[in-house]
Amino acid sequence: MALTSDPPIDPQAGTDPGERAAVPDHTDLKVVPLRHPWRWVAVVATAVLLAQFLNGLVTNPGWEWDVFARFITAEAILNAVWVTIQLTFYGTVIGFALGIVLAFMRLSDSPFLRGVSYAYVWAFRSIPLIVQLLFWFNLAYLYKELTFGIPFGPGFFSFDTMNLVGAMSAAVLGLALHQAAYAAEIVRGGVLAVDSGQLEAAAALGIPRLRQLRRIVLPQAMRSILPNAANEIVSLFKGTSIVSVMAIGELFYQVQVVYGRNGRVVPLLMVATAWYILLTTVLSVLQYYVERHYAKGAVR
Repeated sequence: MALTSDPPIDPQAGTDPGERAAVPDHTDLKVVPLRHPWRWVAVVATAVLLAQFLNGLVTNPGWEWDVFARFITAEAILNAVWVTIQLTFYGTVIGFALGIVLAFMRLSDSPFLRGVSYAYVWAFRSIPLIVQLLFWFNLAYLYKELTFGIPFGPGFFSFDTMNLVGAMSAAVLGLALHQAAYAAEIVRGGVLAVDSGQLEAAAALGIPRLRQLRRIVLPQAMRSILPNAANEIVSLFKGTSIVSVMAIGELFYQVQVVYGRNGRVVPLLMVATAWYILLTTVLSVLQYYVERHYAKGAVR
């Protein structure tokens, strides 16, 4: 038995075999690219404004760039920059270390741990940072001595608090404890962003809880944690200027001291601004590379 096939169907043919659909000829059409006139208007307007701003920076004598150049690398300013970096580093390390603990306390099954973590975050986010700093700085005024012993009973030994917390220690303590409250919520949000099904699969495979946390949860949570954590670190870096109320020689305080002596307010403020911009840029570059490391396998 022979097999026969129907002739191919012409897509251009109509219902009547004698009719043919008209085929449009596109060979003579002119291709015109999409125009964006308002985009170019915005580019030109932005370029003009930027040129005017730069021209004002260069030609306006009020900026006093000679004073700026003299103090940008002055020894007192460099020492103040180092103090600012130290405050940022210690506040970040201690704050996020405590914040990780608070975050997992909040995520635990224990009502007691959840309550303690919630109370800490609520308290330290509610009290202004400057009040916390002044509290630690004036600890000796509030509590002249600390006694260890039986609660509400006799004490075994006590010590004077006059020299217990210095200005620098009070600043680090206040910044770190304040930062921990925000770090706890950042870490908790990152952990909650991880699909719970992965933990269920890991538990079904018998992977220990600590290993689940270290190898499964945190590497994925870091993708959500890093952008917010970087914002907090940058905010803390600039927020260290608040410790100037405690007469600590960080960058902004030292700039105030210098322009209080010579009266050159604007160029000295530009010195502080330049250092803040430089160090924030370094932090942003580090953030980019760390984010790229934890994005492996997630993006192409």
